[in-house]
Order: sequence, then structure tokens, then C-alpha cells
Amino acid sequence: MEKKRAIVTGANSGMGLATVIALAKKNMHVIMLCRNEEKGRKALEWAKEESHSNSIELMIGDLASIESIHQFAEEFKENHDSLDLLINNAGVVTLKRQETKDGFESMLGVNHLGHFLLTHLLIDELKRSEDGRVVIVSSGAHKWGNFDFADPHFHKGFNVVKGYGRSKLANVWFMKGLAKRLAGTSVSVNALHPGAVATNIGVDRDTGFGKRFIKLLVPFFRTPERGAQTAVFLATSEHLKGISGTYFYDEKEAPLSKLAQDDELAERFWHWSEQQVGLE
Repeated sequence: MEKKRAIVTGANSGMGLATVIALAKKNMHVIMLCRNEEKGRKALEWAKEESHSNSIELMIGDLASIESIHQFAEEFKENHDSLDLLINNAGVVTLKRQETKDGFESMLGVNHLGHFLLTHLLIDELKRSEDGRVVIVSSGAHKWGNFDFADPHFHKGFNVVKGYGRSKLANVWFMKGLAKRLAGTSVSVNALHPGAVATNIGVDRDTGFGKRFIKLLVPFFRTPERGAQTAVFLATSEHLKGISGTYFYDEKEAPLSKLAQDDELAERFWHWSEQQVGLE
């Protein structure tokens, strides 16, 4: 039998890397989608060593760039005709307001819009799988998230906590909208809260600022391996075949905020997202 094929975004460290290793140990072919080639190569060697698998490959792509996402998708399609699992794991936290290459507020741009576009570009490949799955790493932070359609990219009153919550609410709305559109296909989509995990998510992508702060917090947080467990569960559990549109924590269905359950807002947000990334 041909191995199942998985893509994990943000795969060079933390939960992403732990997810890669766990999936490789389950005899899958795993593609690590990383932004930085040097860090990606180091992580690739580590993943192969830890998993005792050579069925792992590195591909480069930047979720903060629409052009780069299109390039990645084209390269993937040139080498592979189907996809079984897409783990939308990559995430950023910015203490000060930053923008992606396309002018999006960085947390919303990377955590949601980059994954929104990537998933759309790979949807036909996922549909070729008998059991295609999209796993979206959201967060309990969605519960304090809100969305202002008049100022979606936080040009006014930026706040890191509000910005991160907004991006995680976006993840849940995306999950709900995608599950609705994939109903009746072989592809399911679910989201999760990984718990408070000690990763590099708050470290500046370019300067490395924040590493010392993260180290101080490590004793109080879950390990990346523990944080990855629910993502791996959603990706691989036979019991979840056909389950779609659900939010999980610790491998169990978990409650959503009232705003996250608003189907009308989720639908409006879907069309807004399409416009932002040039799909409409």
C-alpha cells in the first residue's frame, strides 16, 4: 500500500515538528512546509533521526506571502497527485503590529489567510484521498476574539491579545465554513485547542526577539509533543472518519464561544477572506 501523504505547516519547531515526527512514526510520508530553508533542513534531519523514517521531505513556503503560497502549491502538484492530510499548524504572535508582504496584519495574515489560501489550492488533491482530512490548530484564545469588518487588519488600537484572539476566531470560522462546503465529499475538517504549549510562537520571525522569555515559561507549559497529541488524533483516528466541523481539546469535543458559533458571521467572514486572497 502507498503511504498516506501529509503536509504540516510551521514544521521546523515546536508543535509542528512534534507532529511531523508523530506522523512519520505512523508510517506516513510527511512534507514539512517551512519558511526558512536553513532551519527547515536542521529540523528535517532531527525529524528523520527521531522517527527512524526517511519518508520525510522539506518544502519551502511562506504563509505571509500569497505569491509564495501559490508557488508551493504548484510545486507540490508537480510532484504529487493527491494529499491525505493537511495540518494547518503554523502560527505567529506579534507584540507590535506588523504586516505580511501583502499588507495583512501579520497574525490574521499568517494564522488564517495564508492557511485559507493554501487549503483552497490543495482541495482537489485532498478530494482524491479516500479519507482526506484538514486539521486546523486554533486555540482557546478564540473565546476572547472579535472581528471588526471596518478595520479587519487592526490599523487602529492594535493589541496583541485582541489580535491573536481574532486570528484564532478566524480559524474556527474557517473550519465551520470549510466543513459546510465539503459536506458529502471524502474530506473532513476539524479544529483544536492544543493547550498552553511551550513553542517559539511568540518569537519574532526575523529577529528572534522573545526567545529568553519563552524559556522562562517552559516549566509551566505543555511540551510540544503533548500539545501535538490532539492534532495527531484528529489526523489519524479511525473513529473520526467522517466527523467534520467540530472543535476539540484533549481529544474530546469542546465548547465554542457564542461568536464562533454564529453561522451568519462565519459566512460573511468566508467571503471577506476570499476577497483578501484573490479567490473571488
